[in-house]
Amino acid sequence: MASSSAYTPTLTITPDTVIRRERRLPLPGEVRVAVGEVVSAEQIVAATALPGRVSALNVARELNLPPAEIERWMVKHPGDPVAHNEVLAEYKSFFGFFKAQALSPTTGTLEAISAVTGQALVRGPALPVELSAYVSGAVVEIVPQESVTIECRCALLQGILGVGGEAHGPLAVLGERADQGFSADEISDAHAGCVVVSGTPLDWALLERLREVGAAAVVVGAMPAADLDRLLGAPLGVAITGQERLGLTVVLTEGFGSLPMAEETFALLRSRNGAAAAVNGATQIRAGVLRPEVIIPLSGKTEAAPPASTAGLAVGSRIRLVRDPYFGRLGHVSELPSRPEAIPTEAEVRVLRARLDDGEEVTVPRANVELIER
Repeated sequence: MASSSAYTPTLTITPDTVIRRERRLPLPGEVRVAVGEVVSAEQIVAATALPGRVSALNVARELNLPPAEIERWMVKHPGDPVAHNEVLAEYKSFFGFFKAQALSPTTGTLEAISAVTGQALVRGPALPVELSAYVSGAVVEIVPQESVTIECRCALLQGILGVGGEAHGPLAVLGERADQGFSADEISDAHAGCVVVSGTPLDWALLERLREVGAAAVVVGAMPAADLDRLLGAPLGVAITGQERLGLTVVLTEGFGSLPMAEETFALLRSRNGAAAAVNGATQIRAGVLRPEVIIPLSGKTEAAPPASTAGLAVGSRIRLVRDPYFGRLGHVSELPSRPEAIPTEAEVRVLRARLDDGEEVTVPRANVELIER
């Protein structure tokens, strides 16, 4: 069994599971919660401060002195707080009739002065960093000054591709069917702060309208690749996404083009319409798979969740085809031949036979499918 699924990527779409999410500070700081504490998604669980930006001032030039002589004329010294345009150094000559001053380029702290270069370094105010819980749940582990791990029982939906960072908001599902189309005119101020769900592909007019009203995120089946590049301002690269500042997080559940959202995916989201959701568009394909996700906490459920399926690829497994000519189509595995078979390219590879949702029977390389875990 292990050999049949060794190279099969897995996509999780489940109405009930338990997940853990680690929240890690970029630098040592303060953890503000304790193990066992129940937290909300937007609650701050840890905080730190990043060092401020350093600004350099050539004091020797400002005072018209050799670098070796500036220390005796410094008014401020390393470690002293300074304000913007406050005097750092002052040179007086001829009984004070002539003087020159060096003024701080920014508010902050005088960090260092150099008798070699004649420069003074002023570090700006520290930049506060606060980490929210991201998901509602219980704190199950902390590493003092470093991280918090939160456990959440939830409905979980992983997408194919996303852009934009973490977002929160109530689900606002458009329509009753995945193939029901919408126009930008149907988006109103009522969608501000919402995670909007549409089964039909996202066009540019709808995207612009969602950003205009202040939607937190949009989850759709697909969108044209050209529109995604237009949104990003450049062609999509192969690095990790999720750091973009787009005013809206976007999650695609099927891919590019005109693919509608899978009916079971849409049904899951519609069944939780109005519920609070956490969304993250971060995606990484290479060097470790990271998928965009929609997390919908299951309020009031404290008993253990049903065990997740670990069977791997098997007869009856739900799959999605990820290569042409069947790209995006769904079905179930009907047979797993044990021996490699020849495909149209004349290569001999391990294949599977599947019955697609429309009844068509196909034979495809196992590398061309994605396992949908529920």
